[in-house]
Amino acid sequence: MTAEIIQSSFDDAKALLDDFCSLQENLDNVRIFAEKIVEAIQNGNKIISCGNGGSMCDAMHFAEELTGRFRADRRSLPAVAISDPSHLTCTANDYGFDFVFSRYVEGLGNPGDLLLGISTSGQSNNIINAVNSAKEKGIYSVGLLGNGGGQLADLTDHSIIVPGATSDRIQELHIKIIHIAIEAVEKLIFNV
Repeated sequence: MTAEIIQSSFDDAKALLDDFCSLQENLDNVRIFAEKIVEAIQNGNKIISCGNGGSMCDAMHFAEELTGRFRADRRSLPAVAISDPSHLTCTANDYGFDFVFSRYVEGLGNPGDLLLGISTSGQSNNIINAVNSAKEKGIYSVGLLGNGGGQLADLTDHSIIVPGATSDRIQELHIKIIHIAIEAVEKLIFNV
């Protein structure tokens, strides 16, 4: 019984990956994401990322792979995840949780930066508010989304939508997209 459950889960994950990769539009969307990261960095700007729960972990992972090291031994790239507990709790206490990311974008975002908002539902109010703050500041926004993209699909400048039905499967593909985009960024900037 346990072996069947495990095999079924791997089969589901593989089917979602195959489904995503079967559409050229999805591959093009990942390419555009990587190219926009490169454009922002080469123009002297930074990458800001945000998400809730597991998506916050992905946002943090994304930023640390850029500032630290992914595969290549290269210079650090300018990226930050909105994850400072003092900022999050202060803002949530004073303004409400819906504004924990937008206040950060408002305070530290600059025109030409890139904002990555990660939401498996596409409906997270705090990500929606962050994207709206990004628009006001001239920041290009990318949504890494699921479940049809929700409201964020129409709000972000660029959306990558995973066609999964559950947050766990969507997040599994989100981290693959993040890794592949970073690999492309390293190759495009450093030719490695």
